[in-house]
Amino acid sequence: MPTRVKICGITRPQDGLAAAAAGAHAIGLVFHPASSRYVTAAQARDIVAALPPLVSVVGLFVDAAEGVIRDLVAQVPLDLIQFHGTEAAPECRRYGRRYLKALHARPGADLIAAAALYHDAAGLLLDAFVPGVPGGSGQTFDWAAVPAGLPRPLLLAGGLDAGNVAEAIRRLRPWAVDVSSGVESAPGVKDAEKIGMFMQAVRDGDSPHG
Repeated sequence: MPTRVKICGITRPQDGLAAAAAGAHAIGLVFHPASSRYVTAAQARDIVAALPPLVSVVGLFVDAAEGVIRDLVAQVPLDLIQFHGTEAAPECRRYGRRYLKALHARPGADLIAAAALYHDAAGLLLDAFVPGVPGGSGQTFDWAAVPAGLPRPLLLAGGLDAGNVAEAIRRLRPWAVDVSSGVESAPGVKDAEKIGMFMQAVRDGDSPHG
């Protein structure tokens, strides 16, 4: 199966179009006000409206209040909700939507036990642990820490770019890879050339001759 690609932190319609044109399967919209990639509901609607069909839209939240999430879900057509904070499983389930749960690969973390708590998640996203930074840090983590036998599909994040994603795919065979800062010219501004290079590197990683 080819590795799926999510381009996260889209802030402009043209960047969403560039991701889709390059073959990305999903885009991520960040609804965390502290992020340099934060978008409002109005900005998000403009981005989604510009997308061609069959590109999934993921809304990312970090320990947001229930009312905030319900309001955004009502205003923006999201295919999945991504919980990127410390949300407990019941909080993730209360919206009746398919969801992704991010787990941070901090030293000594029991990822199998953590994953078991989110057994009904559509997928588990593993990201680097950077104190005070929930995501988009550009930092990698030790891929050897990823355990075999995770109960849900693995989405790999954390410092991926065109220079390392092929190796990550060959080593871990994730269901999907998630990139943000690795395809940017500035925080929140995607670079179409870097997106294209990243997509080619993903194909290289998938290739038995890569």
